[in-house]
Amino acid sequence: MEIKDNELLRQFEIITETGLVSIEYSIQERKLFLTKFCNNNNEDEELHNEFIKSVLEIAESKKLKVVPTHAKFISFFRKNRKFQEMLPPGIKI
Repeated sequence: MEIKDNELLRQFEIITETGLVSIEYSIQERKLFLTKFCNNNNEDEELHNEFIKSVLEIAESKKLKVVPTHAKFISFFRKNRKFQEMLPPGIKI
């Protein structure tokens, strides 16, 4: 999976056969705020989860804490406890 970091639009993007799938973000004070998930009629949940995992790996390599603000990311963090350590202090999901 090739992820493009479109810094101008502040989103991570992948191209699928059904179109563009993107995660909008904002970076503030060494924190990556995941603000919106745009799936463009792509209903492949496994692809969505792999995309989110890949974005979290990018954040981890840049030593950023992650703040999920969209329901899709919050449910992902609840289902995948190993990523809980990436949350900033004081945020519990």
